[in-house]
Amino acid sequence: MENNMIVALDIGTSKVLCLVGEVGIDGTIDIIGIGSHASRGLKKGVVVNIESTVSSIQRAVEEAELMAGCKIHSVTVGIAGSHINSMNSHGIVAVRDREVTEYDLERVIDAAKAVPIPADQKILHVLPQEYEIDGSEGIKEPLGMSGVRLEAKVHLVTGSVNAAQNIEKCVRRCGLEVDNLVLEQLASSYSVLTEDEKELGVCMVDIGGGTSDISIFTGGSIRHTAVIPIAGDQVTNDIAMALRTPTQHAEDIKVKYACALAQLASAGETVKVPGVGDRPARDLSRQSLAEVVEPRYEELFTLIQAELRRSGFEDLVAAGVVLTGGTSKMEGAVELAEEIFHMPVRLATPHGARGMEDILDSPIYATGIGLLQYARHDHVVAAEETTVGVNEVVNRPQVSVLERMKAWFQSNF
Repeated sequence: MENNMIVALDIGTSKVLCLVGEVGIDGTIDIIGIGSHASRGLKKGVVVNIESTVSSIQRAVEEAELMAGCKIHSVTVGIAGSHINSMNSHGIVAVRDREVTEYDLERVIDAAKAVPIPADQKILHVLPQEYEIDGSEGIKEPLGMSGVRLEAKVHLVTGSVNAAQNIEKCVRRCGLEVDNLVLEQLASSYSVLTEDEKELGVCMVDIGGGTSDISIFTGGSIRHTAVIPIAGDQVTNDIAMALRTPTQHAEDIKVKYACALAQLASAGETVKVPGVGDRPARDLSRQSLAEVVEPRYEELFTLIQAELRRSGFEDLVAAGVVLTGGTSKMEGAVELAEEIFHMPVRLATPHGARGMEDILDSPIYATGIGLLQYARHDHVVAAEETTVGVNEVVNRPQVSVLERMKAWFQSNF
């Protein structure tokens, strides 16, 4: 794989998506390969069958390799599921030379993440929100600023060690390395939210097949993340049960004809519902179908609203709610959400990547394109580090273990 190639792997409950992007000199991403395959080994975002998951990943990766004309060696992978937890934390350190250096930033972030977490959880992300120097709040870039006390506020995201290991195991079984494991709603926020929305305050909801992932931003930083284990699969199950039709037919009916708001569906329109076994197909009005689907969407949006209230940020999301993910595409979903949230709601398609817009202009690809943007950031940082001149590397101050211990004693005693 060439040096300027980045690859995203979105292992979802309903599909596995592999995207290959080429990073231009100006940092733009050109998508040159797409591979997608039905996901067969996950439930609510968590691996429940390793063999099936490996097979789905292999198919998607092979398809992407064929289209891009390259061999994939490493990928940036998304992680989701009810095992994800998050909290806000903060750390304080003394500034060593009265000017904030990279070393001070490392120390303050280490201090902020030194919180007790359960033994079966591991930290996935430490996301800085803002810094404070000697009481001056709201600093985004403290490097080089003068002061004696540095404080960092961060958002910590933790996930199950076993769930993360199982995803990595599946990817490695396909002969690939994991560059990064990224929280899926964080990835989606890269591709669907604008800087203005993050600044003003926004709640993003990525409704997939197995989980609905929430992230809340205010003041330009992430403040809260949560996962609700209700999404598209529950809607499909409701249709299968209510209409007494096999699950694969229920999925087709949902995608083609379902509506999340019964008053928008016309009673005159009919849908052919295949029977189970040898039973004949029958006709059903589209409005009757909407009456099956609407309560489930109503329940989901009510749970999201309860989570928004619980987070304490309900009154701070002035930009409203942004829906994305495959299950958010349904007709009437935005209108029903506005009725329940009593705030503006928009359906977001991903942006920030060029090429194949006719295919990728859909909420289904929000996480995949977001993962590419996350990988692009890492790619740019790595490229900057490798292009640093020899003199700069030689002249960079090396901090010995002794000096670090001395600094620690000075700042703690």
